[in-house]
Amino acid sequence: MKTTSSIKSQRRIRMLLTYLLLIFMVVIIIYPLMWTVGASFNPGNSLVSTSIIPENPTFSHYQQLFAGEGTLLYKQWYVNSIKISLFTMVLSLVSVSFTAYAFSRFRFAGRKNGLVLFLLLQMIPQFSALIAIFVLAQMLGMINSHWLLILIYVGGQIPMNTYLMKGYLDSIPLDLDESAKLDGASNTRIFLQILMPLARPMLAVVAMNGFTGPLGDFALSSVLLRNPEYYTLPIGLYKLVTDKMGASYTTFAAGAILISIPIAIVFIILQKHFVSGLTAGGTKG
Repeated sequence: MKTTSSIKSQRRIRMLLTYLLLIFMVVIIIYPLMWTVGASFNPGNSLVSTSIIPENPTFSHYQQLFAGEGTLLYKQWYVNSIKISLFTMVLSLVSVSFTAYAFSRFRFAGRKNGLVLFLLLQMIPQFSALIAIFVLAQMLGMINSHWLLILIYVGGQIPMNTYLMKGYLDSIPLDLDESAKLDGASNTRIFLQILMPLARPMLAVVAMNGFTGPLGDFALSSVLLRNPEYYTLPIGLYKLVTDKMGASYTTFAAGAILISIPIAIVFIILQKHFVSGLTAGGTKG
């Protein structure tokens, strides 16, 4: 009896510690979000008088964002960010899919060195090449070019996501490819009709990475985009709180909250693929 009771007490202690850890992590995640939401509804521009639950909530900061007064071009920044994120997501999906398929299913000269190079590129942050990127943009006359920024984002997405996608494709049996080839299927048909449908969970991960990356980037975009009408949301909101003449932290909070809307929409759209990937992985084999 003592052994049984001690085992039960140990389980209760473990469960208690687990729940305490989960509650602690939830508080760490939720509290900043709640504070930002509360600040966006607080009147005034200062952080001193803000609170999580505002006494006199107001929508004036959201109205100010879309009023387009002065240099506050929030609607244009929003459109720029969504455009860059969508094109980065699509181009990343295409490039990563082909690259991962080549490394996973074919054997060619330089394959091993290419994988090593991708591994090394993952260790080097993109912002370490800011000077080179700026010089390149000047030489090409592409300062304030969204397309150059998109290509840079796509290039940065390829190494890490290729490793993820290749690992997933390696887990798909080669017998499927061989059976399809016996039936007369080409490599292109195998890629499009067999491997890509099976790799939807990883494609969803790549799409999510490609979409959220540009929305949170400040370093690269601030180097290339110099005029306010070309800004993305991170640059525009940063300028909003660094303006010495009229810094507005509450308006910044409202703008930051609105950034999460497209991310939430994309996550909801891709969520079923995440779940199907988890369940398929759990029943495989």
